[in-house]
Amino acid sequence: MRYIGLDVHRTFAEVAMIEEGRSRRAGRFATTAEALRRFATTLTPEDHVVLEATCNTEAIARVLQQHAGRVVISNPLRTRAIADAKIKTDKIDATVLAQLLASGFLPEVWLPDEETARRRRQVARRAQVVRQRTQVKNQIHAILHRNLVPPCPYADLFGKVGRAWLASQPLPADEQQTVASLLRTLDQFTAEVVGIERDLAEETLACGPARRLMTIPGVDAAIAMTLVAAVGEIARFSSAQKLVSYLGLDPRVRQSGLHPATHGRISKQGHTHARSMLVQAAWAVTKTPGPLRAFFLRLRARRGTQIAVVATARKLAVLVWHLWSKEQDYLWARPSLTATKLRTLELRAGRPARRGRRGPTVNDRIQSLRKQELAIGEQAERAYAAAVARWQPRRPARQKSMGVSAAKEERTQPC
Repeated sequence: MRYIGLDVHRTFAEVAMIEEGRSRRAGRFATTAEALRRFATTLTPEDHVVLEATCNTEAIARVLQQHAGRVVISNPLRTRAIADAKIKTDKIDATVLAQLLASGFLPEVWLPDEETARRRRQVARRAQVVRQRTQVKNQIHAILHRNLVPPCPYADLFGKVGRAWLASQPLPADEQQTVASLLRTLDQFTAEVVGIERDLAEETLACGPARRLMTIPGVDAAIAMTLVAAVGEIARFSSAQKLVSYLGLDPRVRQSGLHPATHGRISKQGHTHARSMLVQAAWAVTKTPGPLRAFFLRLRARRGTQIAVVATARKLAVLVWHLWSKEQDYLWARPSLTATKLRTLELRAGRPARRGRRGPTVNDRIQSLRKQELAIGEQAERAYAAAVARWQPRRPARQKSMGVSAAKEERTQPC
């Protein structure tokens, strides 16, 4: 059995090998498809290969899996904490990876399947384009601000009416050219977002876990698919707390000696985009009647808005684990809202529209149904508030040892 460590760079990979307890340098190869396939043919089913997580790790690992018995991806942050060395070279890094794998101390990273990897690329692409589109909008707002233009009186500055108002503003000639160029760029980004969301809509309609997560008020298709892509397989997490830790929403804990544990800010060690989407969903949940809003209001009265929102996002992560792992819909879901979400996805995916004349009685039924659903949510919110009304925060009990108890008794003895 051989343990092979790869220190992967942009153009080459350094190879170190441990065989029969001895480590040796095994050369290097170029990180091209042809060179990688030649190296993979030298592996056997008894070989164990390890490499750190980088940009091209997944592509390299999938080629090596066809020949090696086991391919492990190492978490670079935790690996550096375990094997921090004063002398750092490519040979030493590859050797350390092989040694950690052989000793069983290597922190591994889960390698997603092809479908999950494709979903992650789609979600990441959408987030990148939306971020770029927001930057373009901010540049236009900055131009208006530095030229003392008053705020736009219309709701959407970049809609048809808003753009007409923008064109009528007295701006310098160079600023007008800049605004026109930014608007063209904005249209390109918008068209790309529409195309990406069309593909994601088809993906969401065919994904059972995503449809189930959309029964939670405040969770739309973008948030649901981001969570599905980030998690991959819910069976990887045996408890809700492990999913919370994976998303970086667990608090930092510091404890030493006989002192009680102190809890600080969230760790932020997990999937950044999925965590931010959960926080966005938490903001939306706080505006919908139900137990989650009651939880937010109770915590906001004690700790403030920001902490309450992050705590609500953590609560949503726990809820996601239960709904997904147990294959259940949200108990306090609003059926009319869920149906609206799914119908919006169908139209976005290009499904035919159902056009026809709808009488006033149909609108009355829809309005009455929504009022009933809101009333049920408000009732659940009041029930939650009544159930936790007498809850009082408790400080953690101090840890005691025999030495502390004996010292306390000695101080209480009369002289």
